[in-house]
Amino acid sequence: MSRLAGRVAIVTGAGRGIGRAHALALAAGGARVVVNDLGTGVDGEGADGGPAESVCAEIRAGGGQAAASGHDVSDWNAARELIAFAIDSFGGLDVLVNNAGILRDRAFVNMSEAEWDAVVAVHLKGHAAPSRHALAWWRAEAKAGRPRAASVIHTTSSSGLCGNFGQANYGAAKMGIVGLSKVLSIEGAPYGVRSNVISPSARTRMVAGMTGADQLGAPDETGYDPFGPEHVAALAAWLAEADCPAGNQVFHVSGRRVRVLEVPRIAFEARSHRDFTPSALAEALNGKLVAPLDAFDLILG
Repeated sequence: MSRLAGRVAIVTGAGRGIGRAHALALAAGGARVVVNDLGTGVDGEGADGGPAESVCAEIRAGGGQAAASGHDVSDWNAARELIAFAIDSFGGLDVLVNNAGILRDRAFVNMSEAEWDAVVAVHLKGHAAPSRHALAWWRAEAKAGRPRAASVIHTTSSSGLCGNFGQANYGAAKMGIVGLSKVLSIEGAPYGVRSNVISPSARTRMVAGMTGADQLGAPDETGYDPFGPEHVAALAAWLAEADCPAGNQVFHVSGRRVRVLEVPRIAFEARSHRDFTPSALAEALNGKLVAPLDAFDLILG
């Protein structure tokens, strides 16, 4: 039996790349999928319904059910309409995969307010708005005696967890998403809602222009690509299952490797019988500070 049979899922940013892989994997598992995508460029400009419709066509060709959505997830009301659209289309909602994103990279000292706002809006608010309206529906269902084993799957990045030059807007939003997921895990638990985060390493059009992207290499002689988006989608499909035990987790995935990350983790603790002074702190913390993890150490290490 299909592991996601009877489940209804929304995938945002599902027209290309990782989002497309998520949508196809969920549909292959038996879920009915709302393919949400505005069809913009990497910078968020323009609009094209073609990518979402194309993914829906792929799903239907494989015998699945899908509906295309052009709702803007960074708009609070449009996000509410997206949740309603899924419920109206397929009779409910069980899985929300927050994946939509854009890039407007620039050294922070040169970054404009518009570049900051656009990226934070699509990534952080674009995760928060659909999650908020989905949670409200799941809460109402639980209170009406119809609880659902719901799953929210968020997308963070090594740029948020580790930092990356030129991505202050993107990194800040991506780390904010981790905090959002942790709060949603707490507040959603009484209603049967789990929340988890995936940090993916995959070869997509967004990654192509990022600093260090050339380190990803190329597919091997057999055609196997360890950075193919389909590897990330397998984790999302598992997290979408009704009986998946994972909750309040952060994962990093690339190829045939999945890492469970501790965010945050206590690396060292200094204690004193009296109030610390700057000089006492200098002595207590000497040699104990944590070396930052480089983004590509996380991806390739």
